Amino acid sequence: MLTKEQIMSVKARGFLRNRGTDCFSGRVVTVAGLFTPDELHTIADCAERFGDGRVIFTARLAAEISGIPFERIPEAEQFMKEHGLYFGGTGAKVRPITACKGTTCVYGNIDTQAIAKVIYDRFYIGMRDVKLPHKFKIGVGGCPNSCMKPSLNDVGVEGCKLFSFDGELCRACKRCSVAESCPSRAVSVENGRAVIDGGKCTKCGVCIGKCPFGAAPKEAESACRIFVGGTWGKTQRMGTRLNNTYPVDEIPTVIEKVLLWYKENGYVKERLGATVDRIGIDALEAAIATSDLIDRKEEILAKPLLERQ
Repeated sequence: MLTKEQIMSVKARGFLRNRGTDCFSGRVVTVAGLFTPDELHTIADCAERFGDGRVIFTARLAAEISGIPFERIPEAEQFMKEHGLYFGGTGAKVRPITACKGTTCVYGNIDTQAIAKVIYDRFYIGMRDVKLPHKFKIGVGGCPNSCMKPSLNDVGVEGCKLFSFDGELCRACKRCSVAESCPSRAVSVENGRAVIDGGKCTKCGVCIGKCPFGAAPKEAESACRIFVGGTWGKTQRMGTRLNNTYPVDEIPTVIEKVLLWYKENGYVKERLGATVDRIGIDALEAAIATSDLIDRKEEILAKPLLERQ
């Protein structure tokens, strides 16, 4: 019979106990679910050598090899390490990054796999030893279709297009191709001209280039909207969208500021969303609008986590 200490010691390394047994599922971490054929062969080989031959892909795009006996976990770890793969993805820290297939999807407004790799290297790898108040999940979606559910992550990135509409170029067509293409019904025709409801527009980019007279641009710059504090499960909270829209190359810096703010202000076992609700979204917005958090990075990381009194 395994002790609680033994179970917890391997859980911290990415091994979760299989119910009713002394065997474990080992979670193989990847960058947003992207595997090469060689890596898939390695995972299958590991499952046959050390597990029960089964591989289960998780909702967060990891591959779990089930049925690994406790005593064979070190062998499995060494085998995967020799092939450039690692178990992990658990604990009160940055979790593996998820992303949709926006890189190749016709609706993708950003290269989701590229930005996920940057985020993975900078935070999952670069800050893997940073203890946070609770788990910290990051998801990247290529468009407002929200297949990856970015608004249900602690930080969610959503690709969009910086849409603009030039009413002077509107020819008052009997059938407005911009209005017909808009999935959010943000475009209506009033007095023969197209009118944009900014409150409904999600900047999805579907209408880009649809106007033959150029009222809606043929091309538009890609950018990102960011959600913070999303959670699902027993406690549910829709992520709060930050007011600004950000260029793609600024996303890692914004995420770092949010993460440092959370490290400094969150209580142990308190998710980011609860911290935002307790302190206020305005306080977070104000904090990430300056360089103060980045300037104090080492000081913040060195501080002990806050405990509730």
